Amino acid sequence: MASDDIPKAPTRDFAVPENAPEQPDLIYYQMAGKKRRAHVTWYRGENTNFHPMRDSLSEPNAIEDYIGLGWFPDAPFISKSDYITAFGSCFASEVTRYLANNGYRVFGGNLGLNAYVIRCGEGIVNTAALRQQFEWAMEKVNPRALVWHDRNGQLMTYSEEVRRNTQEIFQKSDVFILTLGLSEVWYDKKTEDIFWRAIPKDSFDPDRHGFRLLSVDENRQNLEQVYRLIRTHRPDAHVIFTLSPVPLAATFRPVSCITANSVSKASLRVAVDELMRHNDEDSRLHYYPSYEIVTNFVEDPWVRTCAIPDRKQSIL
Repeated sequence: MASDDIPKAPTRDFAVPENAPEQPDLIYYQMAGKKRRAHVTWYRGENTNFHPMRDSLSEPNAIEDYIGLGWFPDAPFISKSDYITAFGSCFASEVTRYLANNGYRVFGGNLGLNAYVIRCGEGIVNTAALRQQFEWAMEKVNPRALVWHDRNGQLMTYSEEVRRNTQEIFQKSDVFILTLGLSEVWYDKKTEDIFWRAIPKDSFDPDRHGFRLLSVDENRQNLEQVYRLIRTHRPDAHVIFTLSPVPLAATFRPVSCITANSVSKASLRVAVDELMRHNDEDSRLHYYPSYEIVTNFVEDPWVRTCAIPDRKQSIL
């Protein structure tokens, strides 16, 4: 049966009439303009946030109430005078374009700087690659193998000029926006260094190159190192981690791409959550739920452009 032939069933509705007698074994709450019920048997802790009904997502403040709750800052903190650095997955290039087109100083307003985080920023897509850029720029640590390539497969060397430019960008940044893309990586078997992207076909060596999935712990350690380096060199900067909603175009695992994508995103999402929980005293560390907004709020994000209400006031 084609997916178009399967009608969308409504989400289970726990609504009761407003004037219905309340029973002692139930608790009652308001959502999507209706009075709803839940069983009172179980202790629900100090915070209970119910999963939204489908109708809830059409409310004016749906993103703030049902997705951004607990994550959005109390007040805007990004201004047009801030020096903003954004790189990571292809989602970062969209963020960069949006900010630049709206008068924000992304990369200080100079998108022509000779730095890989600008020229190849959308390809620095896994947490190990993010970590490499910070360790290279701030601590002069080069990968032991040549593992950086642009989108055309051209090798990017460990140029001292590019490193100094990258270091200057990081040292000037008031806001870091780091978008995470995937957990599937290609690596050098001899050195364990991880590639930005895949390996150019004409240089692939099965005895030298391998493929694997970064674990949650590996992703967390990479993000913690990035966070540590930022706090060491830019202690007052705002750091925003976000997970790209763009799915894998293909997987190199012997399983379906849809299921592989779920695991790849889940590994990153858990790693970010652990980083946030372990550093919850840092008011300048943020998670922006772009993945959840697109996959839960936009009904069919991959086949059409959907007009999402303007929520930029949440952080800008």
